[in-house]
Amino acid sequence: MEDLPGKSHCVLKGLCRVTCLLFLLLPAAEPMAAASASRPNVVLIVVDDLETGTLAYFPNITQHLVREGASFDRFFVTNSWCCPSRVSILRSQYVHSHGVFTNTPPEGGFDRFHAQGLERSTLGTWMQKAGYRTALMGKFLNHYPGSAAAETYVPPGWDEWAVPVRNLYEEYGYRLNENGTLVDYGWTEDEYLSYVLARKSRDFIAGSKEPFLLYLAPIAPHNPANPAWRHAGEFPLAMAPRTPSFNQQDVSAEPLWMRSLPVLDESRIDAIDERFRARLRAMLGVDDLVGSVVETLRQTGRLDNTYIIFTSDNGFHLGTHRLAQGKTTPFEEAIKIPLVVRGPGVAPGSTITHMGVTVDLAPTVAELGGARPPAFAEGRSLVPLLRGDRPARWRKNVLVEFTRPANRASAKQTPVPAYQALRTDRYTYVRYDTGERQLYDLQMDPYQLRNLAAGADPALLAGLDARLAGMVACSGASCREADLRE
Repeated sequence: MEDLPGKSHCVLKGLCRVTCLLFLLLPAAEPMAAASASRPNVVLIVVDDLETGTLAYFPNITQHLVREGASFDRFFVTNSWCCPSRVSILRSQYVHSHGVFTNTPPEGGFDRFHAQGLERSTLGTWMQKAGYRTALMGKFLNHYPGSAAAETYVPPGWDEWAVPVRNLYEEYGYRLNENGTLVDYGWTEDEYLSYVLARKSRDFIAGSKEPFLLYLAPIAPHNPANPAWRHAGEFPLAMAPRTPSFNQQDVSAEPLWMRSLPVLDESRIDAIDERFRARLRAMLGVDDLVGSVVETLRQTGRLDNTYIIFTSDNGFHLGTHRLAQGKTTPFEEAIKIPLVVRGPGVAPGSTITHMGVTVDLAPTVAELGGARPPAFAEGRSLVPLLRGDRPARWRKNVLVEFTRPANRASAKQTPVPAYQALRTDRYTYVRYDTGERQLYDLQMDPYQLRNLAAGADPALLAGLDARLAGMVACSGASCREADLRE
């Protein structure tokens, strides 16, 4: 029996205590296995903090995924911070529904996820019950296992588990929980995390007889963006893109948090360029991992019956809008991420222009494997788009939510106040808890340099307010009605 959304969901929806208890006791839909005996394998690769526009730097990703698959040109996150975003991927829920609001306790991180029992129903459990062999390798959720569980703890839904429990962002000198056994790794070339994940992926693929789901979550290019030793000297002249939003000069119409940001000086710009180079170098380890996975699939005869899905948990600022680094904003640089899919029936080298969201990933994988997501799932399957269909009714609205953490150290990482944002085909509309608003016409201003909120047509603002309110209030299937509203 699948669990329903956590207790915070009931509180957020304003249900009375009795109704909430009854709601939590109701069974959710069980995943159902497809009748076909030749169900495809799925490899889901989720990198950490990768912005759009960089995939051409990576030869294996370009050759094996971009050229052989479909690229989404408008794919977004539910929250531009790691842990809330990753929970949305695992459960197909917007942040107000799953209730993991930040990266750290008490309102976020693995502790919150575990305390609410959300791990009892994830993409892993759905696919496992549909007859798939499942594996999660790499980063799980921020601060796992934290104070909620032992370092040897393995959540339900995963037949194979290889997740760092200490020092994961260094990619050297870390500790892995390998199916409940703790293994320490050092600083030699072959102990680099992406290469360890490549070997474990090879063993998992080669040893799987039934269809499998392999969820790979490498660390790059998250700070400090340590590369493999062999890639340490790559990209010596690369520079962060100088888009029109880079080091934005006029912020007079923007909210206070932006007006408080200083113009970037030469030394900070130099540091941004070095960070950009480090991120590219670290991503070359992921590129090697992708090449290894594709080659293993080919050698085992599984490549033609495997979907490979490549994406990120959020984007990243590198000098855009005066932000030397970071995420958590409602700007395109933070909320728009790459998504590339190759597999049976997907047109090589194609581009999909329909808007997608990270809540769509789990329903997509579920449909590919013949599993049925529980009733609390809020995303849409992307399978029709991957097959070349153009649905008459498709999403018009994307919801992005951000909550400032109570943890002081985490709060120092971002200057951004809490907000709710709506991304439509044409507009980005943001409501901050401070009462400030942002409105950008993306047709006229794709780099979001002119905040129109103060002088916008009141009817336009009222319409966007209503659409945003509908998304914030949605739950389960009603989200697939709210996202159609125009």
